[in-house]
Amino acid sequence: MESQVRGGTRWKRFAVVMVPSVAATAVIGVALAQGALAASFSVSGQSFKVTAKELNGNGFSQYGAIDAGTTLSGGSTAHPVAVSAFSSAHIQRMCQSVVTPNIPVLGSVTLKLTAGDSSKEEKQVYAENLYIDVEDLGADATFKNMEIGVAAGDLAGNGTSPGMKGGEEQANRNGFAQRATEAKLTDVKQTAWATTAGTFRLPGLHMGLSVGSGPDHECY
Repeated sequence: MESQVRGGTRWKRFAVVMVPSVAATAVIGVALAQGALAASFSVSGQSFKVTAKELNGNGFSQYGAIDAGTTLSGGSTAHPVAVSAFSSAHIQRMCQSVVTPNIPVLGSVTLKLTAGDSSKEEKQVYAENLYIDVEDLGADATFKNMEIGVAAGDLAGNGTSPGMKGGEEQANRNGFAQRATEAKLTDVKQTAWATTAGTFRLPGLHMGLSVGSGPDHECY
């Protein structure tokens, strides 16, 4: 089975990223209203942008969660996210940027990181047990052996897709989720609150700081 989705996804509809089903939005929305989704871990007060020319992942799964964290002013807040997980992934031409605003004298400062700028797989960014807490995403996506509507607690039941992150299983094990044996995403643009990985290899890593924000400084 192969499923393809093109275009962008907007979080204002609380759409599950890359799900070719309107019903998914309603199910996740109900779970959120009932407080059934668990916080993954405390996140900072700054989201970050990520782009990639291409991501090829093995063992894909996705489910809803809440990231609890703080604001830059020190208050508490929470962010609804769609957690996208991969058992392993190769990423070509990855860029990650985050803006710190209101720095005295300087104003906004952007931290930008790039890696894996190669068509050769061995020189691309490589990650294992990768989890991305996504708020907004646009990409062209192709999935193989897609299963939509899986109970979140059973995500790892096919022996290929990763399960939920530790500490989340009991709170949302009966919630809506989906999985696939393979996923390919091209022209990726996303905003995220957290990324975790068991292994993260970044060939050709470059990190730089610049004064300012916007497309000339950030990944997009």
